[in-house]
Amino acid sequence: ELSVDCGQVIRARAVVIASGAQYNKPKIDNLKKFEGQGIYYGATYIEAQLCGKEAAIVVGGGNSAGQAAVYLSQTASKVHMLVRSKQLSDTMSRYLIQRIEENPAIEMHYCTEIVGLDGDTQLERVTWRDKNTGERSTHDIRHVFIMAGASPRTDWLKGCVLLDDKGFILTGRDLDSLSHSFNWPLPRAPQMLETSLPGVFAVGDVRAGNVKRVAAAVGEGSISIYLVHRALAEL
Repeated sequence: ELSVDCGQVIRARAVVIASGAQYNKPKIDNLKKFEGQGIYYGATYIEAQLCGKEAAIVVGGGNSAGQAAVYLSQTASKVHMLVRSKQLSDTMSRYLIQRIEENPAIEMHYCTEIVGLDGDTQLERVTWRDKNTGERSTHDIRHVFIMAGASPRTDWLKGCVLLDDKGFILTGRDLDSLSHSFNWPLPRAPQMLETSLPGVFAVGDVRAGNVKRVAAAVGEGSISIYLVHRALAEL
């Protein structure tokens, strides 16, 4: 049974959870105003073309931020990478750190955060602050890529299915080592996209281990329908 916020109860023999994840957004005034007009949450070919040969900022210290900085550095005149912590080694793969350190088009700014965005309809200027010194500086940069990760917003699932420490839904083999944590009633093991609750599947960004790409989410959605039919055949 599924209970929705209007009070209705829906009965189903199988459920596919595809609620995605929400980008983690820093608390900056005017952030929403410039989304899509200079503020981006992905660094694909399309955003790179919008940026052209102009300077860009990448916010974040994880692998996605590092990959974005390296990718954008191929066309942008300069990529300023803003990281809140003192180093990258805790949150980024070693090979990416090496590529960034050896790339003259990428300039690192540790212990730094954006505190201001300015412009008319398009982002035109960015102000950032050095957290160590408190010094603020304003730069004529029109493109900011925020790569601060995403949260699945799965509080409503706590106590229903097993989640990882970040709130993403655990499925398939990721449940093997946690079999003592839940009561699995079937003689078979959970299927590839099946959660700790038989007949309930998770696909896309909400699932732990998903690569956070549209193509992957679409593929998992297609596979889940096949798995749902298998689960229904058992009943």
